[in-house]
Amino acid sequence: MTTDRIIIAGGGIGGLALAVGLAQAGRRVLVLEKSAKLGEIGAGIQLGPNAFHAFDALGVGDAARAMAVYIDNLRLMDALSGDEITRIPLGEDFRKRMGNPYAVVHRGELHGVFLKACIASDLIELRTNAGVVGYDQDANSASALLEDGTHVTGSVVIGADGLWSKIRAQMLLDGPPRVSGHTTYRSVIPVDQMPEDLRWNAATLWAGPKCHIVHYPLSGWKLFNLVVTYHNDAPDPVAGKPVSRDEVRRGFEHVAPVARQVIDKGTDWKLWVLCDRDPVMTWTDGRVALLGDAAHPMLQYFAQGACMAMEDAVCLAAGFGAPDDDPVATLRAYQDQRRLRTARVQLQSREIGTHIYHPAGAHAALRDQVMRAKTPDDWCDELAWLYGK
Repeated sequence: MTTDRIIIAGGGIGGLALAVGLAQAGRRVLVLEKSAKLGEIGAGIQLGPNAFHAFDALGVGDAARAMAVYIDNLRLMDALSGDEITRIPLGEDFRKRMGNPYAVVHRGELHGVFLKACIASDLIELRTNAGVVGYDQDANSASALLEDGTHVTGSVVIGADGLWSKIRAQMLLDGPPRVSGHTTYRSVIPVDQMPEDLRWNAATLWAGPKCHIVHYPLSGWKLFNLVVTYHNDAPDPVAGKPVSRDEVRRGFEHVAPVARQVIDKGTDWKLWVLCDRDPVMTWTDGRVALLGDAAHPMLQYFAQGACMAMEDAVCLAAGFGAPDDDPVATLRAYQDQRRLRTARVQLQSREIGTHIYHPAGAHAALRDQVMRAKTPDDWCDELAWLYGK
């Protein structure tokens, strides 16, 4: 019966990760994706050890490890002077403490790991050109309402439909996301176009007043991911708009030439205005729940958006692994287990942007003093709540 299946609105990383987890638990799944083709836009993302905990729980650990680039350090640089402030080593001691490595990947390659696992499962159906605009439910089932007016029915509906979730809009009535005013520009270039003196096997952050630059290798060291962000008080949300190199340069005139050359090497730049939301205590409505950015959208500064979505998927799939579960109770238990951890990441992501990425003057000098004083063991102690098993 169709009411036995679980409906997932959204075929991004979170939605497909959940589908894989549910199929592992023996559940039938239908994924509804509004786009004509399943895929991911964007470029590189960072994966903390907690992402690899999730990969293993979802049965895709080997595939995920095969496409990852394992970096040696997280490096924090002063964008004004060009000097190193500190680095966090990610070698054997870090891996042993956290239980898994830290890596970087191309977003499309990560999505492909989950897509391949979905295609290989007889329990997962993928449907494109199926935008979800709302939901309804009764005592025994829940339905996703599609753009064409049809209803798709299952036992529950999970809104994994991102920052602009239609499922959330109906459930919480909380309006549009919060615009941060931070504008991010992204580019990916071949490794031989990256300045030779910056081809570091590290996730590198050049921090400056109201701006920063990030770079790291991707795709087996074939590419470099470039991300530059300017806190320019942008008022409106924008996603993936092509822009000129001259536009990207604005806001970085005060940055040291060694860091600014990254902008000059970038091509085909695209712009995003970053958005998030305040944490909420409610993600469920009866047989309907939210996951990933639909539930807890966050700024990029903790590099945890995809990781939190995958953790959501592991938690929710485990709840549906029981043979005689009560769907409403299962969704509520998932919400209760996840909401404070994700709230902490949401709020700390904002604070990291303010106090690590973008400070100036005495604020920046204090950052430098505090961060330089930390040992590798101190960093492990500070990050174990997030990365550890």
